[in-house]
Parts: sequence; structure tokens; C-alpha cells
Amino acid sequence: MAVTQDDISRMQTALFIESGWRSPSASRFWVLLVLATVIATAGVIADSTATVIGAMIVAPLMTPILGITLATAIGDRVHLLRSIGLVVTGVVVVVAIAFIIGSVGFHTDDYATNTQVAGRISPRLIDLLAALATGTVGAFALVRRDISDTLPGVAIAISLVPPLAVVGVLLQVGRFGDAAQAMLLFLTNVAAIIATGTIVLTRYKVRDIARAEGLVQGGLGWRTKLTVGLLVVAVTIPLAVGTLLVAYDQFLQRQATPLAQEWAGKNGWQVTTVQVVNRQVVVTALGPPPEIDPESLRRALNDEGFIFNDLVIRLIVGGTRTCPAFQATCYAPTVTQ
Repeated sequence: MAVTQDDISRMQTALFIESGWRSPSASRFWVLLVLATVIATAGVIADSTATVIGAMIVAPLMTPILGITLATAIGDRVHLLRSIGLVVTGVVVVVAIAFIIGSVGFHTDDYATNTQVAGRISPRLIDLLAALATGTVGAFALVRRDISDTLPGVAIAISLVPPLAVVGVLLQVGRFGDAAQAMLLFLTNVAAIIATGTIVLTRYKVRDIARAEGLVQGGLGWRTKLTVGLLVVAVTIPLAVGTLLVAYDQFLQRQATPLAQEWAGKNGWQVTTVQVVNRQVVVTALGPPPEIDPESLRRALNDEGFIFNDLVIRLIVGGTRTCPAFQATCYAPTVTQ
């Protein structure tokens, strides 16, 4: 299916957001972005997958990101800079709103046991692979109007606002390293969209058609291609490191699980889950009163070489206990609301 001038005009209309806060495309973008951020942050704090998926569908951040790709392809410097500015400003707005909501949200353990957070703070190479595939589908659906009905699925698969919401709430509770990992996941998705969008638009000869119609002065030179390639490499390196660290977390989890089960069994309790995320051991246990002694597990882990790992014990009856690395004592985090 060949791309025509009408297709290029359609893509420009869909992706290039007008300047001015009161313009229809700009007001739509910002209203949807703010609402998607509120939904995503609420879903993260409540640990609700359904709510987070709803935010993915509403979120409009993919529009200016694809706008960067199209503007680069047809050499439209004005819309390129405007799209970049929208993405950067949008990121700041999302993180700020999530930070503010997180400051009034209810959390007892700094999201240590939150599955929405845990799933976005350990990005791996497989995440880049999934993002590349999803970005390809998104760009393909953009070019081919006959398959545009796949875009809602793309919006769900290419997670943009939820990782930024995680960044905001984690910054609010002081988990700066994990916030950086969530930001890396977002940047991975952005790099994938730009890279795959560039490839798809090149495959469909959008630049050549635009030039033939007098719509373009520049195009995809070697510097642009090199920049896109370096963008992908820039996220691949930390993702490769992240993949190795996730494998190490899984190794630590296998080592810590029998120790936690033995500790709980001696007191008539039962371990429901043992997780290791970014070298932090999170143990969830259930049992009858009296409350189990968390320091004894901290000491047992220290004896087995886990002295460098933070420990969080989530007692279904008794609350959460945090046991920092290099210590043998635990404390109950302050509950904020």
C-alpha cells in the first residue's frame, strides 16, 4: 500500500499539536495528559492493574513522540522542536502531579510490596524488545489507516504515563534509585517509538513523497540516522546491566526463601511471598499473635551473606518492618496519609 500526499497530511494533522494553550489539539493533549496522570497515579498507589490500564488508553504522550519521528522524516524543524518541547514538558508535568498526589496518598511501606511499582523499576532487554515491536505496530497503524483500530492495543502495550507516575511517587518517598529505573523504562519506550517510527516511515518512503510534493526541505541524513541509533544504544546498555541484576535478584530470592520459611515456621507463621527487587528482600508473612520477631530474620540473613541487602518484612497481622542493610534491628515506617 503506497503512501500518498493525503496520508502525509493526515499524519501531520494527527501528530502535530498546534501552538497555544487554547488551540483544540493543545487543549485536548493537556487535558487528557493531566487526567491520565491522575488515573495512573491512583492506580499505582492503589496497586490496581485495571486502573493503570485505563490510564494507558487515555494517555496522549505517544502523539508528540510520533510527531518527533514524522517531523524528522520530512525535515519540519518547527514541529520537531515543538514536539520535543511537548514531550519534555509533559514528562515534568506528569512527574510533578504524581509527586503531589503521592504526598497525600496512603502508603504504609513506601510501595515496597506494590506490584505496579515493582513491575516498572527493573527494566530489562526484553522490555526493549517488546517496546520495539509495539512501536513498530504503532507506526505501522499510523501509516496504514486501514489498521488504525490497533492503536488502543498499542497504547496499552507501550507504557508511557504509568512509569512516570511511578517516578513521581517514588521520588516523594525518597526511593531515588528506583525512580531512576522507572524513568529508564519510560526512555526505553520513547527510544523504541522513535527508532521504529523512523524505520517504518523510511520503508514507506514518506520523505521522498513529501519532497516530491514540495513539503520538505531536509530529511533523514546520516547524522539523524546516527542519532537514532545512538539513542537505542544509550538505553540498551543500562537495560543489559538491568537484565543481569534481575537475574541476580532471582538468585538472591532462591537463597532467601528457605531462610524466611524456616524463620516463620519456628514461630507458627507462614511465608506467603518472598521477593527480591533491586537487591531488597521483601518477605510477606501471615500468622497468629503474638507478633513474630523481625530481628531474628535479619540476623539469619546476615549470617548467610545478606548483610548488604535491605530487608522489608510485611506482616499481614502487625504491619511492616524495615530492616536496613548492615544492621540487626528493624523499625516500623511512619504511616503517612
